[in-house]
Amino acid sequence: MPELVLPTTSVHESFLGAMDEFVAEGAENSQTAAWIEHNAPGWQDPAAFETFVEAVKADALLDNPRPDWHVPCTTLWWVDGEDYLGRIAIRHTLNDFLLDVGGHIGYDVRPTRRREGHATAMLRGALPWARDLGIDPALVTCDDDNVGSILVIEAASGVMEDVRGTKRRYWVPTGS
Repeated sequence: MPELVLPTTSVHESFLGAMDEFVAEGAENSQTAAWIEHNAPGWQDPAAFETFVEAVKADALLDNPRPDWHVPCTTLWWVDGEDYLGRIAIRHTLNDFLLDVGGHIGYDVRPTRRREGHATAMLRGALPWARDLGIDPALVTCDDDNVGSILVIEAASGVMEDVRGTKRRYWVPTGS
């Protein structure tokens, strides 16, 4: 049964396979694409992968060094045993860019595991985490033509506020 977990080295092999899928797909403009761009060559080495995992977890800490345009972010991985299925990021605050484009929550599912309900389950599972971070409601955005994400967000009771450029902006309640 898939579950949301903090990043872990136990999915190393599957994670590498998922990243290969994202590269083959031409992933861009996402947290996963940035990970690939900055870390991919070293991931083969278990020690380098462990360093990467610890850095992703540390990004949630308020005092962790980060570029000026980044905000603290809790990243959770959607895994089934040792199988990496996707990731979801909960950004603790919104800067101007996130308010317009990125939102509080962003997610992706590895290409070969899409259309199986994983994104819907991940978003629903992440909402209590967001609530515990003091986020309610959460801004979740998607491309205006991404029918799959539109359905995922609306299934989580997202209410569309507007479309800015090519991005739909939804507010999703996190409270119980």
